[in-house]
Amino acid sequence: MSVARTWLSIQVELVSGHGRDLWPRPGRVFAAARSHSFAQLATAIDVAFARWDLAHLHLFTLSDGTPVSPLDWWDGEAPDGTVDGHATKLSRLQAGEQFAYVFDMGDDWAHLCTVAEKRIDPLDQVGETPDRPAPYWGWGNLPDQYARRWDGDDGESPMPKQPARGLSDLPPILPWWGNRRR
Repeated sequence: MSVARTWLSIQVELVSGHGRDLWPRPGRVFAAARSHSFAQLATAIDVAFARWDLAHLHLFTLSDGTPVSPLDWWDGEAPDGTVDGHATKLSRLQAGEQFAYVFDMGDDWAHLCTVAEKRIDPLDQVGETPDRPAPYWGWGNLPDQYARRWDGDDGESPMPKQPARGLSDLPPILPWWGNRRR
């Protein structure tokens, strides 16, 4: 069955988060069927932007101001007028439309989302027809969700020293690791 040129292409740029604006903005481009939900797009964005603690609220704000979020996450405290992200489909979006996505209402990881003017064929972009929105292009360095720079970073300790000989602290599994000489 052909799905030629029926899917949306949505560019998502990470604008800010954890108290700082990002420049240049890292981004990902997603192939998404119009039948996919906003909740599915949120999950795809979070995975593509390397989020690992997914137990946080998220909220889309459409260009007309409509908030979209899974209502069951809010315990009855969702912003007024919020529509359910599980039930609301991406078919609501128009070519060229811009909208926002915020993950983690405390750290406010804010994204600008832009629907491409032209629809795409997922086979051309992704190589298959995925069952959920899927990234097919990207750029930029992704900040850690909690701004941790290494395992055990408490935000106050000095940066650990790098080994004097590059990768000498690694086990010699690969030829350029460990104390092996080349």
